[in-house]
Amino acid sequence: MRQTAILITALIGLAACSSSDKRGEAEQIYNTANTLFEQGQYEAARQQIDSLRKVYPNAIDTRKKALALYQNIELHQAQAQLAEADSLLQQVQHNLDYQQAKVDKDKAALRATPEELTLLTRTRMKRDSLRTQCETLGAKIRYIRKKQKEAK
Repeated sequence: MRQTAILITALIGLAACSSSDKRGEAEQIYNTANTLFEQGQYEAARQQIDSLRKVYPNAIDTRKKALALYQNIELHQAQAQLAEADSLLQQVQHNLDYQQAKVDKDKAALRATPEELTLLTRTRMKRDSLRTQCETLGAKIRYIRKKQKEAK
C-alpha cells in the first residue's frame, strides 16, 4: 500500500514537471512570435502563434497573450494595407479627374472616342473598388481596436 502511494506521488511529480516544461515551451514560442512581430515579420509571427495554438492547446495564459499579439499583427497589417490602398486611391482619383475633364472637353467639341469613354468607365470602376477596399480595411481596424478595448 505504501509503495503504491509513493508511486502515485512520483507520477504526480513527473506530470507537474512535464506540465511546467510544456508551459515553458509554449512561452518560448510566444516570445519568438513577439520578437518576429517587433521585427516586422508578421507572417512568420502569425505562423508561430498558429503553431502555439495547435501544439499547446492547454497553455491558456500563454494563448491569451498570443491572441493579443495576433490582434496586433492583424491591426498593423490592416493599417499598412489601408495606407497603400489610400495612396493608390489618390492616384486613381487624380487620373479620373484628368480623364473626366478631357472627356468633357472632347464631348463639347464632339470628338469623344469610344476608347476614351471606356477608359473613363474603367478608371471609375477601379476608384470605386479602391474605395470599397479602404472602407473594408477601416472597418476591420475599428473592429480590432474594439476587441482590444474589450479585452482590457
